[in-house]
This record gives sequence, C-alpha cells and structure tokens, in this order.
Amino acid sequence: MSSPTLSSPTQGRTQRVRPAGAGHETLYVLLASLLIMLLAAGVVWLRGEREDEQAIASHQIDARRDLSAAEQGIYTDLRVAFDEILLLREESASTPDVQALADEGLPPFVVDAGSQSRGNHQWQWLPSGAYLGHSQAPQVAGSFLLILPGDSTGQADVWLRRDSAALAPDDLGQAALIAAGWQQVVSHYDAGVTREHRH
Repeated sequence: MSSPTLSSPTQGRTQRVRPAGAGHETLYVLLASLLIMLLAAGVVWLRGEREDEQAIASHQIDARRDLSAAEQGIYTDLRVAFDEILLLREESASTPDVQALADEGLPPFVVDAGSQSRGNHQWQWLPSGAYLGHSQAPQVAGSFLLILPGDSTGQADVWLRRDSAALAPDDLGQAALIAAGWQQVVSHYDAGVTREHRH
C-alpha cells in the first residue's frame, strides 16, 4: 500500500505521510487485556471460598447428593410439613393425625398424582412420636420416617429405608433405627450457601 503524497505548491517539495502503525496498537490492547485477566484471576483465587466437604456418619445420607429426585421431593415436603405440624400441634394441644394433614392439603400426606408418581407412600401416625410413610414402590423412593421432637424448639429427624421390609419401628432411638436398616437424612450446606444448617 503506497503512502499518500502531499504536495506543497509554495515550496515545491513532496512530503510523505506514513500511516499509523496498527501493529503497535494491537499489541498494546492485547497486553492490557492480558493484564486485566491476570488481575481478575488473582482476585478470584485470593478471595474465592473453598467448598469443604463435610463428612457424614456411616448411618447418614446427604439430602443433596444421595437421594433420588422423588426422594428429594418427599424430603422437601416433609421439611415444610414439619413446621405446619408444629403449628397444628400448638393450636390443638395434640399431634394431628395423617387424615388431618391430608385434609389440610399438606404434601406428602395428601394423595394426589404427585404422591403416586413418587412412590405412593401410605402414611400412618405412630404413637411413639413419628409419621411413617411406607413406600409402595421402593425402586422409585424409599420409605420415610419423620420423628417429631418433644417440644416446638426441636428439629425434625428424617430417616429413610430403601427396601420393602420397612416396618413400623418399635423403638425410635438412633441405635435401634440403625440396627433396623434405617438411614438418617441430613442436610449439609457449604459456607457459601446461605441456608439454615439443620440436622
């Protein structure tokens, strides 16, 4: 590409004007971009939080990683229903039975298309202080046990058993449930997850 030529009629000289070097400008832009990328990576590396895995006991399973999709849905429903059960228990001074919870429309106690597709659990109240949901399709979702605390300040305790032999336990103690093949469902959240940590 030839350089433009400018002529000055008064001096009779020809002056050549060279085009600006695009190569140098491109190099400066690339260097600036690289510097910004390095700075950003450094900030992320220095300020990023590690996701530390929390160890769980051998009789426990993690609600996020170890449950099937159907089981996660039932577990979530039980956590929500637990708060409602406590409110109903305070209002009536007695623990609501399964039919009362179904009448309130509380999943997973209400029988609908969703409950049927997630194992069609048959729920019953155990006088020892728990709701047992016996799965009719253990290959889809196991049987659940929701153990209520003695007072309204306690937390729900959820257990799972993934075989068809999940009978109503006589003893709700941890050792007895473990011996009977039940697994405690726990929720562990990393420091970056802003949710309440419950067991």
